[in-house]
Amino acid sequence: MKGSRPCSWLLGILAAFLPLLSSGWANSELLSLQDSLGQWALPSKNYAGWRYSSLNQINTTNVQRLRLVWSFSTGVLRGHEGQPLVVGNTMYLITPFPHTVYALDPTDGSIKWRFTPEANPQAAGVACCDVVNRGVAYAEGKIFFNTLDGWVYALDASTGKVIWKVQHADPSKGETITAAPLVVKDKVIVGISGGEFGVRGRVAAYNINTGQRVWLYYNTGPDAEVGIGPRFKPYYAWLRGKDLGATTWPGDQWKLGGATVWGWFTYDPELNLIYYGTSNPGVWNANLRRGEAAITNQTQTRWANLWATSVIARDADTGEMVWAVPMTPHDEWDYDGVSESILVDLPIGGQVRKVLVRFDRNGFSYVIDRTNGQILAAKPYATVNWASGIDLSTGLPIRNPEKGTGQGKTTKDVCPSLLGAKNWPPAAYSPRTGLFYVPTLNVCMDWTGTEVSYVAGTPYVGAVTLMRPGPGGHTGELIAWDPVRMQKVFEIRERFMNWSGVLATAGDLVFYGTLDGYFKAVDARSGQVLWQAKLGSGVIGNPMTYTGPDGRQYVAVFSGIGGVPGLVVIQDAPPDDPYGVFGVVGAVGDLGRYSRQGGTLYVFAVER
Repeated sequence: MKGSRPCSWLLGILAAFLPLLSSGWANSELLSLQDSLGQWALPSKNYAGWRYSSLNQINTTNVQRLRLVWSFSTGVLRGHEGQPLVVGNTMYLITPFPHTVYALDPTDGSIKWRFTPEANPQAAGVACCDVVNRGVAYAEGKIFFNTLDGWVYALDASTGKVIWKVQHADPSKGETITAAPLVVKDKVIVGISGGEFGVRGRVAAYNINTGQRVWLYYNTGPDAEVGIGPRFKPYYAWLRGKDLGATTWPGDQWKLGGATVWGWFTYDPELNLIYYGTSNPGVWNANLRRGEAAITNQTQTRWANLWATSVIARDADTGEMVWAVPMTPHDEWDYDGVSESILVDLPIGGQVRKVLVRFDRNGFSYVIDRTNGQILAAKPYATVNWASGIDLSTGLPIRNPEKGTGQGKTTKDVCPSLLGAKNWPPAAYSPRTGLFYVPTLNVCMDWTGTEVSYVAGTPYVGAVTLMRPGPGGHTGELIAWDPVRMQKVFEIRERFMNWSGVLATAGDLVFYGTLDGYFKAVDARSGQVLWQAKLGSGVIGNPMTYTGPDGRQYVAVFSGIGGVPGLVVIQDAPPDDPYGVFGVVGAVGDLGRYSRQGGTLYVFAVER
């Protein structure tokens, strides 16, 4: 009995410190895995969002010999917008709704296990833009994923057994989840979708071991509910007022304010900050979000509708907002600010600055100091006419009053369209070239504001739109962008919108896919297309690469058309109705002649 007391004391100490040790291990594990040459353990390969691999077995000298090694049918014919993960000797992927998570052998695609959660069919009816899912996350032997009907799951990565699940979104209110989660330390970070249904956007962190919620904050409303306190120090003076998440809206409109989180998270371990962008403000009809008939450059701060269309930095441990800056205050064109924030260090003004680079839906590329939210540079990367530039002294766009929108008013030829100069598909960054490789859109629109009333769980929009190809007649491009000179280096024009993510590698290659079903490899320095393959359906997924247990480099990508432009195919939208699918038919009405539905993972390697 005497000998048991020290043992009990020791066990008590270990029990007290075990959660802290686990947290450190989780952080260290993913920090190590992001640098693992042959694995792809985070949705964007690393926390910084580069989508870059140091693998170079496949390179500019041999990519012409790339051949299909194996393929895997997911069994679902909807939009495949994610990317697989490869951790150890297993590949993990998730299908669109109704979801199935698969664990596969990465050398031949044979199934190790699969898991299909229960599904609420109501979620499909309130998914704005297809029943997609942008991927799973991994940490500490667990696979994490979100479901369209609002659940967050943790599975045992070895068996597929459920460890925990928690409901985060409510489809009866129009809330869904389409984004991939991100694990930071011992927390899994999750957002919601539903900006077209009058939901109130929020982000939360759940403990990876128990599923217990650690923190949750909204993106609109009073400071206390948004997570604004003493640590909040935005760079621009006009963002330093009290309760701006409520007072920059008329009345209680902030309660229906959108500002959802359906894009990508990135994370700076040194600053311990997570970065994300927020969606359009709730209701497209801008008259309902301001206290005057039309907005001006002088009044855009009064009715900024904060914190929609903003880049937000939060403390990963507490969720506190540290800084924020809106890209399109008082958005009048559905310019969701959900584009990924890619973290790099760049030489600016004679010194190396910690920055984030983003290609916003509004058509401007931004270089932002990621420590404080100062916009250091901003230039159009595509055709833009709603604003002539960004005032760096205030961070505010210089609006073109001719392109403002309002109820009962038709605004002609707004560029970019509501789909943006870039939508959710993520760009890639190569440290070898110093360039960003960006999937872009070349589409303009007419916008007519209409009356609308809020009914929970139903669309809350208030606009009719008509799209058309932008200058040149094509609707998509892949561009290479120099973030120091803030200029385009090369472009590859595509007939259809570029709705695929991008992969860059140390083989000086850039991979991307097209809506008409081509998967391409491009010289990262010249832009020359070196190889392409025709897949079974349009590509809206994100290519990734890994090394198999056999030591061979593989490149993988989903095929399966969907998303907003893919709805033209899924719905068999009549090509003679240009207003179909939010007006997308007016830009790509013939897409159904070039792609049909599918759902396949394709894996390539250089032939032996």
